[in-house]
Amino acid sequence: MSAPVTLRPVTSRSASAPPPGSRVRRLRTSRGEFAVVDVPPSPGAGVKGTVLLLPGYTGSKEDFTLVHEPLAARGYRTVAVDGRGQFESDGPADDESAYAQDELARDVLAQAEVLGAPVHLVGHSLGGQIARAAVLLDHSPFRSLTLVSSGPARISVSQEQRVKLLRDALAVMSMAECWEAILAMGPPEEVGGPARGVGGRDFLRSRWLGTRPAQLRATGEQLCTEPDRVDELAAVPLPFHVLSGERDDTWPVPDLDSMARRLGAHRTVIDGAEHSPAADRPAPTARALAGFWDAPRPGEPA
Repeated sequence: MSAPVTLRPVTSRSASAPPPGSRVRRLRTSRGEFAVVDVPPSPGAGVKGTVLLLPGYTGSKEDFTLVHEPLAARGYRTVAVDGRGQFESDGPADDESAYAQDELARDVLAQAEVLGAPVHLVGHSLGGQIARAAVLLDHSPFRSLTLVSSGPARISVSQEQRVKLLRDALAVMSMAECWEAILAMGPPEEVGGPARGVGGRDFLRSRWLGTRPAQLRATGEQLCTEPDRVDELAAVPLPFHVLSGERDDTWPVPDLDSMARRLGAHRTVIDGAEHSPAADRPAPTARALAGFWDAPRPGEPA
């Protein structure tokens, strides 16, 4: 990473506790250390592969808590990661250049290398755009790419307004002051604060305070300016999967449908889910993910 920093301890929290047998640890890479939840396949399930899970804006590795066990039962090792400057992974507090998309994408390549590439790559929302950037830099460390509630370009106008409001607040307020202001305005996920997911209010506050403000400012700008790179991605020789809920305010579902067609991707819509299928409907989300990875493909052993 860009500058040496003091490592923060990885903590465990009952509201978002990882499943039994998992390891909450730091993944050492050529790009620095990242906090991860690393869950092995269930005993007797066999070993089908490793999955690298990237969370979204204001999110963290805990957003995937509820899909670890069902994926382990299908034979997959799952590794959910806090990206640079997210929650329990370190990064500079004020240097936004450290969070340029290319920098974050290279972090993902380093993570995949340490995990034993090739791995299945899954990115939720902002994590999907970072995953896409990593694949476009070098697709060789990956077996497949799944974009979860992550669209073809910039976010919707309504969400862009919320992200810009947050970025403006972060320019003049501390993270703690922003949190109090967010709570005064309404439910955090509705006013530009942390997205709804697993864990209670205390956990969300702790995660918010642990995230670096420069990370939120820089990645928020990316969400509001991301160009359409779908055609570029479609030229990459990987299997693609586009998964979403049946409703999404960040990228309209018809836009996700269109992106899937342009990619020639497998498409899954999770009934009853919105922008965070892994939290809203974890069981069908895990089934859809494992079903995509299990499907036979030309050139792969049956």
